[in-house]
Amino acid sequence: MKALTFPKSHRLLKPSDYSRVFNDVTLKVPHRNFLILASANSLGHARVGLIFSKKNLRLAVQRNRIKRQVRETFRLQPDLPGLDIIVLGRQGLDRLDNDTVRSSLNDLWHRVKKKYRQSTPNQSVGNPRGTE
Repeated sequence: MKALTFPKSHRLLKPSDYSRVFNDVTLKVPHRNFLILASANSLGHARVGLIFSKKNLRLAVQRNRIKRQVRETFRLQPDLPGLDIIVLGRQGLDRLDNDTVRSSLNDLWHRVKKKYRQSTPNQSVGNPRGTE
C-alpha cells in the first residue's frame, strides 16, 4: 500500500522560501477564489506554501478546512514540475463546499502544469531573433 504522507520536503517552511517566490514569480494562475504564484526550484519536485487570511476566511475552522483540501489535492499530483508554489485564498472561499473546492483546485493544478509546459520551451530556445 502506498504511504499517504505529506513530508516537510514538500512544504515551504521558512519565510525566505516565501520571499523568494514573491520576489521571483514566474507563473501566476488566477482563479475566482484562489491565486497561485510559483517560481522554479532546483529540487526536482514541487513544494507548496499556504496563505489564508482571517480577512477572507474569518473562522479558523474554515481556514483549516481549505488548507486540508489544498494539501490533499497537492499531494495527489505526482507530476507537478519542480516549482515552489504559494496558494493564496481570496474572498468567497467560506461559501464553497468541499467538492467545489476540490474540483477548483484540481483544475488549478492542471493549469499550473499546462502553463509550466508552455513557458519552458520559450526559455530553452534562447534568443528567438537569432541576433546576438
